[in-house]
Amino acid sequence: MVVGAIGVVFGDIGTSPLYAFRETFAGHHPLPPDQLHILGVLSLIFWSMMLVVTFKYVAIIMRADNKGEGGSLALLALINSKTEGKRWSKGIILLGVFATALFYGDSMITPAISVLSAVEGLTTVEAGFGPWVLPIAVGILIGLFMIQSRGTARVGLLFGPIMLVYFTVLAVLGVWHILGNPAVLVALNPWYAARFFIEEGYFAFLAMGSVVLAVTGAEALYADMGHFGRKPIGLSWLAFVLPALMLNYLGQGAMILSQDMATALQTIHNPFFLLAPEMLRLPLVILATMATVIASQAVITGAFSVTQQAIQLGFIPRLRITHTSAGSIGQIYIPAINWGLMVMVILLIISFRTSSNLAAAYGIAVTGAMAIDTCLIAVVLIHLWGWNKWLAAPLIGAFALVDLAYFGANLTKVPDGGWFPLLIGFIAFTLLTTWARGRALMINRLREAAMPVKVFVQSAVNSAVRVPGTAVFMTSQATGVPHALLHNLKHNKVLHERVILLTVTIADVPYVAEAKRVEYVDLGQGFFRIVINYGFMEDPDVPAVLSATRSCGPEFKMMDTSFFLARQTLLPSDHPGMAVWREKLFSWMLRNAESAMEFFKLPTNRVVELGSQVEI
Repeated sequence: MVVGAIGVVFGDIGTSPLYAFRETFAGHHPLPPDQLHILGVLSLIFWSMMLVVTFKYVAIIMRADNKGEGGSLALLALINSKTEGKRWSKGIILLGVFATALFYGDSMITPAISVLSAVEGLTTVEAGFGPWVLPIAVGILIGLFMIQSRGTARVGLLFGPIMLVYFTVLAVLGVWHILGNPAVLVALNPWYAARFFIEEGYFAFLAMGSVVLAVTGAEALYADMGHFGRKPIGLSWLAFVLPALMLNYLGQGAMILSQDMATALQTIHNPFFLLAPEMLRLPLVILATMATVIASQAVITGAFSVTQQAIQLGFIPRLRITHTSAGSIGQIYIPAINWGLMVMVILLIISFRTSSNLAAAYGIAVTGAMAIDTCLIAVVLIHLWGWNKWLAAPLIGAFALVDLAYFGANLTKVPDGGWFPLLIGFIAFTLLTTWARGRALMINRLREAAMPVKVFVQSAVNSAVRVPGTAVFMTSQATGVPHALLHNLKHNKVLHERVILLTVTIADVPYVAEAKRVEYVDLGQGFFRIVINYGFMEDPDVPAVLSATRSCGPEFKMMDTSFFLARQTLLPSDHPGMAVWREKLFSWMLRNAESAMEFFKLPTNRVVELGSQVEI
């Protein structure tokens, strides 16, 4: 599990030495690579890793799991289930949704900057490779997105060993240069970070916008907790990844400090690859490129998982989800997300052209999400864990101070590219909240117009002809009569011998025990109401559950069962539910949502769709 965690969880933060140290000195707010700034920046990097990654995420946040699952949505679902009805709960939900929206901006920039920074290492091997950097990076990323539909289970087996070699090489290169200038180790003293701020002030604050690149990917530790567990992730971070990263950063600093200023000003533009002797630079470029591909793969897979959670929790319309592994439920592929990410990543590379330009856009989404995580963990500490407010306040205050400082420093990069993840975040936030709000309004309108089941059963049984077989009417609400049933009776004037009113619910937990999977009520006269419960990490399969159900009469046989679905058409209305533009946006999302037939794995030759009109 430790090796697997090293291969998947630490890809993003593991590739940060390629660009984080460089950007602090040669980025959009350059600093002279002298002793004061080198030691100050290294001290900031070390203590950022300790405070943000080790203490905040590994020691605190990773304890706030939702039945073993982590990530903003899992934490949001946990908080929502415990604090529903509180006057501030809606604000917390919006914060959690915005953190998810920011993730999509981050998932576009990470593959672009990681792969591009690795391929740029070719210019340290031979300057003539410069014109080939962009085509090679684009080609690698296109190939990566093309293989997603085949699944990553087999390729994933190689991730751990490759990243083990990669982190080992990071450590060895760092130690080699540290031995040549061991004085650089004094940077571990926090005084050098404090001195940097005392003497430079505003420029030290601006440097934080690049220093934070060293801890991007910290939230991945929490998001991937469900796959590997808290202990393997924590152990691999403390015993292997953290030492390897810091040795490499210290090695870069030692190399620069041992050079004269003229040489240092040239070296600082690509210190990572210049750590290696000239004869070993090409193998280092190849290894770094493999590591960045692994980091990109982890982000893409994360985007699939977050999207699936958001669909199940009602923030995104149904999308086509393909399972790429028969043995692992987490191995999924979502075509719409895959191709959307590919287009945006390629546009980013073509538009920004260098990893240094992309670094200006990188960080603001990550620091925003980190700040939101602090707000969420504050709720967990006080309202879920019952901490004393006076004990929790200093801890939350310290986290908030660090997060807001990094977020503020990254706001200075908005004109240079930081606008991009914010734009993507606001677009995603608008889509997520519009779908959630529109869906809630639509369900309320349907509930208002629904006929009581008892009244319907008594009147329909006496007036309709019963025909052999089973009819399953899918409905989003476990009350009232589904519109599809009313329309079917109105047009066909028949009822099946057995009528099932079926609702699929998604709980605020990752997985639901099999004993709680199915709930049923006998409504009499051959009518049954069935509620199938799933967790937000599970994949609904209605026919499989029905086939295993023995509580509603004879065994379900798919060839004798018909599934009736309602397809809603939205009409303009005077109801003050949403702004007109949001109603139109929701209507467009509803029209383009994946059919319930495929989402719930219903047999295609046994489904009947009936239209209905709804005002929201």
